[in-house]
Amino acid sequence: MEKVESFKLDHNKVKAPFVRKCCVLEGKMGDKVSKFDLRFLQPNKEAFGTAAMHGLEHLLATYLREELDDVIDLSPMGCRTGFYLVMWGDVDAKTIKEGLERALEKVLKADKMIAATSVECGNYRDLSLFGAKEYAKYVLEQGFSLNIYGE
Repeated sequence: MEKVESFKLDHNKVKAPFVRKCCVLEGKMGDKVSKFDLRFLQPNKEAFGTAAMHGLEHLLATYLREELDDVIDLSPMGCRTGFYLVMWGDVDAKTIKEGLERALEKVLKADKMIAATSVECGNYRDLSLFGAKEYAKYVLEQGFSLNIYGE
């Protein structure tokens, strides 16, 4: 059985925050898709609160699309240490890092939560703009590395 790509990563050796290009997949028709690990917090030591992570997901899902072309999806990691970003094409990690930083600057300036109604979200009561801003500030102050081992 093929092991899931992210399960091959030694989570005890990485140093967050970082942007990691996980893979580029090629479809049967030749189209390419890039998957990125946007790691905000140190695995097995830190974890997002759910309302803050959920809020950050809503804000980044919008702001990343304003900053980067060809976004397919932004999804929270189950371990609550970051997000997966899926993009059309073979995209460079530096491009993602720069777009993510610009999107996080927009999070800091946000004055209301995006998609915060029962029509737009399946758990709209569990969103924190304050928490999202605190985590955005936290990772921007530390700076994202393109080297997952922080060297």
